[in-house]
Amino acid sequence: MFLTHFIIGLLVSSFSISVILLIRKWFGRQLTAKWHYHLWMFLFMALALPFIPTHLNNFSSFYSGGDIYLTDAPRSNMELTETNMMQGLHLIQDFSVSVNRPDLSLLNMGVMALWMSGVLLFTFIMVRGWLTLRRIKNYSTAFSNQEVLVLFEECKKRLQIKKSIKIVISKRVQSPMIFGLFKTYIVLPSQHENWVSLKNYEYIFLHELNHYKNKDLLTNYVILFYQIIYWFNPLVWFAFREMRLDREIACDTSVLQLLDENSFSEYGNTIINFVDLSKRSSKLQSVTQLNGSKLQIKKRIEQISSYKHSAKKSIRKSIFIYVLASIILTIQLPFVSAFAPENNRYYFNNDGTVYEDLHQFFKGYEGSFILYDHSGQQYRIYNEEKSTLRVSPDSTYKIYSALFALESNVISPEESTLSWDGTEQPFAAWNMDQDVSSALQKSVNWYFQELDRRTGYEKIQSNLQDINYGNSDVSGGFGDFWHESSLKISPVEQVQLLQAFYNNQLGYKEMHTRAVKEALILEKNKEARLSGKTGTGTVNGKNINGWFIGYVETKNNTYFFATNIQNEDDTSGSKAVEITLSILKDLGIYKQNGGEKYGEKHS
Repeated sequence: MFLTHFIIGLLVSSFSISVILLIRKWFGRQLTAKWHYHLWMFLFMALALPFIPTHLNNFSSFYSGGDIYLTDAPRSNMELTETNMMQGLHLIQDFSVSVNRPDLSLLNMGVMALWMSGVLLFTFIMVRGWLTLRRIKNYSTAFSNQEVLVLFEECKKRLQIKKSIKIVISKRVQSPMIFGLFKTYIVLPSQHENWVSLKNYEYIFLHELNHYKNKDLLTNYVILFYQIIYWFNPLVWFAFREMRLDREIACDTSVLQLLDENSFSEYGNTIINFVDLSKRSSKLQSVTQLNGSKLQIKKRIEQISSYKHSAKKSIRKSIFIYVLASIILTIQLPFVSAFAPENNRYYFNNDGTVYEDLHQFFKGYEGSFILYDHSGQQYRIYNEEKSTLRVSPDSTYKIYSALFALESNVISPEESTLSWDGTEQPFAAWNMDQDVSSALQKSVNWYFQELDRRTGYEKIQSNLQDINYGNSDVSGGFGDFWHESSLKISPVEQVQLLQAFYNNQLGYKEMHTRAVKEALILEKNKEARLSGKTGTGTVNGKNINGWFIGYVETKNNTYFFATNIQNEDDTSGSKAVEITLSILKDLGIYKQNGGEKYGEKHS
């Protein structure tokens, strides 16, 4: 969701700028002018954080990066649906409880439109500045004073610059400037010749060439890029204004290091003289100019007047300050990982995967199907993109809720019954005592909410992280995080977890795993046994998300599967079961029994 990106950008940029400004205030005297300026490079890195794919770091999620939801509406406002399903061994009712969530799509579109408008506006301003530079270049004339050109080459040698840089004169500028990444120009105002001496030329050239040597021309474009992206944050504009001032002071200092003390005042006067003659153009932000605003010039002159060759800062102190800044700014990484939309995607890489076209089974639905052949050790996947997209697990999570409760001794395989407290439930089948088998069969929400409550919030969070359950995010609210809220998992991860669960590789007791396995059995026949769990996500009365996950056990093999489907209003676990059974039959893996009722359970 764009709104999430917008919020991340605003918070990260504001926090990073605040940290850098505070460090400058507290430790500024310990840094040289050059180190002072380079401190801003941390801002470039921080502003890039929201765009770094989450899989490049290993921080766990604290909050879902997808849609932002509020808490559920009161039970009296819930919309309920109840249908029967398909033919099979059990009559398992299809329960789906709707939750009410705010529709943020209009807000998301509005924020995106506003941001794009700003981006277009400031891109236009940048292009206008670029066109102004082209006009300056096209209407300039070559500088012909040979004595000054010889001095220019000597200045290049002093700074060890070998690149060819062209000097031109233009009536369209009032202050010396340098621009051009690939073909670089130093532009001198045509009216300067009335007062500029050879010594003044030396100061001008040393200043502009130091900008070139320090890669400030490239930095200009990076600043412009971030100003366009973060145009909505006034702190970003303030920060880059301060950064440009620090850059000019650092450049002045570099020049002063090449001069004797008697030349310091002359260098300062050269800068002041160009201020008297000119106004700095706000259109030319992609160039570096000798002058600046009067306030900036004042600060630069103060730095020049107080500069001494002998003034050296401790390198150790500078390194310490840089390390401190990097640590403080790095603590944002978990926050960015938590909110980043990339956290809603699982990065799956298996060289032996076969990708198949099964669209004929998914008519009217977006979705994916994943099958893992245990004997062949091969994945077969339909819709690669959707197969790794993390969505709400809905009632499929209840497999692991039961397992966590068993492992925590909240219930046991022999005694898993919880008493109904008499509160009227949305379905009659829920208005009775339940054990783990009946609760999974009927997908009884209150049963698993009570299990989670007794297991404990921190324990569930730890367990989800230990078994690598999707984004492991339980921030959506106790008892609700798994139902179209914060917890999300991809179909591929569902299959991988089912394998680990089935083979008892999660580190849990065998008898606990076996108890859940028995509760998941749906059908048996002479050739195979089908086990699984469904789930339906219903938001604001609309079925938007459907799951069917499980496995087929044959005499010689076990096949693990996960089907997930979505659309705007007509998706359910029931439909996911239909699609799955059709595919399994087509693949010759499982053929459903006939003549008896079959249903599903989910909420």
